[in-house]
Amino acid sequence: MSVFIFPGQGSQRKGMGGALFDEFPEITAKADQILGYSIKELCLENPNQCLNETKYTQPAMYTVNALSYLKKIEKTGKKPNFVAGHSLGEYNALFASGAFSFETGLKMVKRRGELMNEVTGGGMAAVIGLNEEQITDILKENDLESIDIANYNSPNQIVISGLKTDLNRAKLVFEEKKSVQKFVLLNTSGAFHSRYLEEARREFRIFVEYLNDFEFFDFAMPVISNIRARPYKQDEIKYNLIQQITHPVKWTESMKYLMNIGEVEFEEIGTGKVLTLLVEQIKLETEQRREEYGVGWN
Repeated sequence: MSVFIFPGQGSQRKGMGGALFDEFPEITAKADQILGYSIKELCLENPNQCLNETKYTQPAMYTVNALSYLKKIEKTGKKPNFVAGHSLGEYNALFASGAFSFETGLKMVKRRGELMNEVTGGGMAAVIGLNEEQITDILKENDLESIDIANYNSPNQIVISGLKTDLNRAKLVFEEKKSVQKFVLLNTSGAFHSRYLEEARREFRIFVEYLNDFEFFDFAMPVISNIRARPYKQDEIKYNLIQQITHPVKWTESMKYLMNIGEVEFEEIGTGKVLTLLVEQIKLETEQRREEYGVGWN
């Protein structure tokens, strides 16, 4: 069973996309028209050093992921059995499944990136070496419950999200714990996937629900939802994408769900290998736990 996984924000780099823009000139032109600037120039040259700004990063990642998928299908002629994407990458999973057109996806991603870019004063941090229960306990014990868990990336890599002042306090607390391997403040413009994006979520809901030119279609293959870690239902597309902005990404649970179905071959489509490394960590942890506790453990 094959699964294509699509990376999200954080995997961007200058030069991504390469020759894909010239190989798919019609789609590249559509992207330029929707965005109002050259997506090829942004990705290959990054002339104004804005590729890491959320409102530019998200359309760029979506476009490169989409072109990478189309190139993969063109080359192999084979589609995957399942698709999944991490945060922004979920839009590419839905595009790959045929749930909406490239243009519809890019319009939503463009607005999503703009709204998330407007949220300031917050940030994110990766905690490596602790599980969810340990992190939750530490936050509670140190009066840091204003911080939310944003991404369950792997059993021992969890991203937290909150106000910068709280994250700076949390850094001191977590670095005192011997069991913490790393506490890394991430280069993000806001506290993504947390309560602090509620206004962005409300604005995005209005944008998605009241634009009549957004058409959704039946899935060609199952898409794993970030917020439920289970396959999408046809009537959940708008709801899931709206809620995703303030809800955590359940990546570990999503990958375990797929691993429990049977023999799975994961392939990351797009830029970088961040998700590939996370899947390897999840696989290793799952195998170790099964050896320790038995086959039924997941």
